[in-house]
Amino acid sequence: MYSGKETLTAAEERGDGQLPDLQDAAKRETDRISSAYGKLQVLESDGHPLNRLERLSSMNGPMLAWYEGHARILPWRENPSPYRVWISEIMLQQTRVEAVKPYFQRFLAELPDVKALAEVPEERLLKLWEGLGYYNRARNLRKAAGIMMSDYQGRVPDEYEELQKLPGIGRYTAGAVVSIAYGKPEPAVDGNVLRVLSRVLASREDIRKESVKRQFESDLRQTMSADRAGAFNQSLFEIGAVVCVPNGAPRCGQCPLSGICLTNRGKLWNSIPYKAALRPRKVEERTILLIESGNFIAIRKRPDTGLLASLYEFPGLEGRRTAEEVSDFLREAGSSVIEIESAGESRHIFSHVEWHMTGYLVKVNSVPETYLAVERQEIRKYPLPNAFQAYIRLINGES
Repeated sequence: MYSGKETLTAAEERGDGQLPDLQDAAKRETDRISSAYGKLQVLESDGHPLNRLERLSSMNGPMLAWYEGHARILPWRENPSPYRVWISEIMLQQTRVEAVKPYFQRFLAELPDVKALAEVPEERLLKLWEGLGYYNRARNLRKAAGIMMSDYQGRVPDEYEELQKLPGIGRYTAGAVVSIAYGKPEPAVDGNVLRVLSRVLASREDIRKESVKRQFESDLRQTMSADRAGAFNQSLFEIGAVVCVPNGAPRCGQCPLSGICLTNRGKLWNSIPYKAALRPRKVEERTILLIESGNFIAIRKRPDTGLLASLYEFPGLEGRRTAEEVSDFLREAGSSVIEIESAGESRHIFSHVEWHMTGYLVKVNSVPETYLAVERQEIRKYPLPNAFQAYIRLINGES
């Protein structure tokens, strides 16, 4: 098998016989990787094309060498303990790295270990999570921490299968934790990784299919660097995040895999990776009420199940209502409307539904008893979803 590691060694042996230190200057690293690419291309041009597993195996040397010199400095990489890796991976799901950094640091400052997470009150947990979205992820973190306290002596399990028994931990997160924190050779395949692998192989398989993801996981188990599993997975993450990017043209000139990438060779970026079309999201019209009485604002707690469960929100009505309909509704609720004006429109996109919101700022003599009256300066103490950010800013006098 022609692995990247084997090819890199051959390229180095054509030099002065000394293996360069991976911590040396970036130029030496780049020259060494370029030599590896050249050897790979010669092997294929001589009538010996790499098969699927050989091509994936060939990623190891160039990719790991590149990662040594190009890995971003991220707070969860500074001390990759199992707890820190687990928290960061859950936060990073469907959230940008730059957005996660301050959340991660605040979260770890207040909840530094499994015990603290298991014992935190839910409302405080949701406040710490506010803005990251997908609040069930936070609830599952706390549930899993409780199980770790009762069944694993407060430790994050180090076995791939054991981790997947815990709430909120699937194959990707389990693979990331055991490889990065425990050094075990398990793959961690997410959307970024699927894009990189599909392009390396010029695969036109639908990456939304679970069977395709499982096949790539199986392939990586056979080909990934067993003694550097954490660095292997993180190098794939890194290439997918900063080189083989999801939007726009890939930066192939900066990619350590360009010499073996069949998509680069065939200029196929516009068609790979392939994703089957998703069903259109359901659109829901909603009317949001910013009810004021003196210095008090009305909020309410959402149900314990369903979308945005247990979070707080501004009162609302289904559908797009007129100012007259809103006034009638509040009078029936026992409030006398003093003034009503438009609070503008806003949209928020969830995974499977899209809210189109129309807001009204309503001054009343008293907040209806069915709602919680909160002093304006206290409102940010309550976990309010990002869906209402436009209206939160309006209440706080922000532009």
